Amino acid sequence: MTDPNSVGLVVPQTARFDQEIRLKSGACLPGFELVFETYGQLNAARSNAVLVCHALSGSHHVAGYYDAQQKKKTLGWWDNLVGPGKPLDTNKFFVVGVNNLGGCYGSTGPRSINPETGKPYGADFPLVTVEDWVEAQARLADRLGIGTWAAVIGGSLGGMQALQWTLAYPERVRHGIVIASAPRLSAQNIAFNEVARQAILSDPDFHGGHYYEHGVVPRNGLRLARMVGHITYLSDDQMAEKFGRQLRHGEHRFHYDVEFEIESYLRYQGDKFAEFFDANTYLLTTKALDYFDPAFDYGGDLRAALARARADFFVASFTTDWRFSPERSREIVYALLHNGRKVSYAEIDCDAGHDSFLLDAPHYHAALGAYLEGIAP
Repeated sequence: MTDPNSVGLVVPQTARFDQEIRLKSGACLPGFELVFETYGQLNAARSNAVLVCHALSGSHHVAGYYDAQQKKKTLGWWDNLVGPGKPLDTNKFFVVGVNNLGGCYGSTGPRSINPETGKPYGADFPLVTVEDWVEAQARLADRLGIGTWAAVIGGSLGGMQALQWTLAYPERVRHGIVIASAPRLSAQNIAFNEVARQAILSDPDFHGGHYYEHGVVPRNGLRLARMVGHITYLSDDQMAEKFGRQLRHGEHRFHYDVEFEIESYLRYQGDKFAEFFDANTYLLTTKALDYFDPAFDYGGDLRAALARARADFFVASFTTDWRFSPERSREIVYALLHNGRKVSYAEIDCDAGHDSFLLDAPHYHAALGAYLEGIAP
């Protein structure tokens, strides 16, 4: 039976851009490809387009599924939010999801062939930034005939992209929706990212980033990186509720294998992640997180940095998110209000930590849905 609240079967598309793109680092790519998906219909006025920006391990596959027989396995990462009758209603909006430059889901990245060598870029793929992603997304918008987004929305690293859109292209965004994000990473967050990167860089199978040529994957480093990251995505309350100090076998066995259920869970998450994600993409994406700081060129003054924005905003945070705490969202809110922007702010009580933005929390979906309903063309 067809689900009336699902966008259903979806097919990724690829856009090829032959014009070079100069990156913030000064490096150039002679051309690039972006993989993307769309849901809903673009209206005649082209006024109902919404761009969804993904977080660290996300992709262009935002909603729907690839295989009707394996819906759960192939479901988009934000399917609970995007679809007919859902908060981001595809009966009203034309929704675009895109895999970022440097990604590992089909867009040009470290796995792609370097035209200068005929081999995968590997570690030679240049570092990319949030600014570079927005520039590439703007070219895709041009290709799709979208002059102005009704909204640009994202959670975590996706929220940083949404914020950057309102600064880089203030005339092309009517609403910026920034969820569980921050105007820049704290020193603690940069430290977590560095530990994760070192886990990958020190893996003997990394081969200086050219592991493709050796037919191996730095699996151990990648799984450790994911385990470290996953700890920061959860709240202490959620871990206590789900796992506590539960023993795997009901007794202490005095060894270094799995004793506690939380250890089993983290190993499972690490192993699963290492099966599909690319280590070079993980490295460059965490660096993009570290580099993002709109206030850097303004002497650290966020209010001055956000003065360029012309959009209205919806900003949301979650009470147990200690990686991107509510205080960080309020920094964005205060800076926008100082500049006379219209801002709606929701601080959601949810025990799931940073991952709350991915979940079906009723108050969160109700608040976001009400805002989106109010901006629908």
